[in-house]
Amino acid sequence: MLNNLENDSIFTPEQVLENRGRVAIFIDGSNLFYAALQLGIEIDYTKLLCRLTGGSRLLRAFFYTGVDRTNEKQQGFLLWMRRNGYRVIAKDLVQLPDGSKKANLDVEIAVDMMALVDSYDTAVLVSGDGDLAYAVNSVSYRGVRVEVVSLRSMTSDSLINVSDRYIDLEAIKEDIQKTPRQSYPYRPLSGMGFLDDPRDADGHLEIQD
Repeated sequence: MLNNLENDSIFTPEQVLENRGRVAIFIDGSNLFYAALQLGIEIDYTKLLCRLTGGSRLLRAFFYTGVDRTNEKQQGFLLWMRRNGYRVIAKDLVQLPDGSKKANLDVEIAVDMMALVDSYDTAVLVSGDGDLAYAVNSVSYRGVRVEVVSLRSMTSDSLINVSDRYIDLEAIKEDIQKTPRQSYPYRPLSGMGFLDDPRDADGHLEIQD
């Protein structure tokens, strides 16, 4: 495992990461939302994409989330995401007997990781869900390097054990959180433009169940 290599004085973290090749990013929106809530931060999704790509060649960044089609603020946030480097995979929320709403996208994440396995060299999975451990292990056997990024207190040991590198969100929160509004350093990743007020359009507090 590369976790062990990083602890070996022969290899620096930079040397371990220098051959990441093509990178594909898979973000469990619900898991990231609750992790950010625990950390007490708001995610800057432009910063997040840059931090996870880390200068490597990005194949695609997927963002998986449950949606409420009647929530205009949420739809504005997802539109912003689509125009700024993310491929959004949305699934309608289902109301449970207790009144709560949920949308499980583990299957979609696993299927996409496997379907594209020949197109990328490194997978960055932003989730702590142990249900994804089997998919991670499967793509690893196909020669893919897998990096898991999540909040340690919300992460299954089984997922960490099958990854090549684990990154605690606590350790990188300064790199991915929003700065105060008056000095918001936003730069679009595409020429398509964005909503006039990305903070008002964000609405990510409402995108999860």
